[in-house]
Amino acid sequence: MNKSELAAELAARAGLKRADADKAVNAFVDIVTETLAGGDKIQLIGFGTFEVRDRPARTARNPRTGENLDIAACKAPAFKAGKALKDAVNQ
Repeated sequence: MNKSELAAELAARAGLKRADADKAVNAFVDIVTETLAGGDKIQLIGFGTFEVRDRPARTARNPRTGENLDIAACKAPAFKAGKALKDAVNQ
């Protein structure tokens, strides 16, 4: 499912106009992006948690040349599924 399909499904289930559902999906994406960029996390009980994880610097190897590459430390967005979501997927 892509973003426009999600908006269409949201409009159908919530009885919204398609334009309003598009705005809602875009607002949700913007809020998640801004919150994670600010270093905070979003916790939706039963669904999951969006958070930022620190990745340490490391050395990797180019498989073609065998050359060692230094990869800088960075922050990566992550999602950890909640129990209700895990249970629903595993049924």
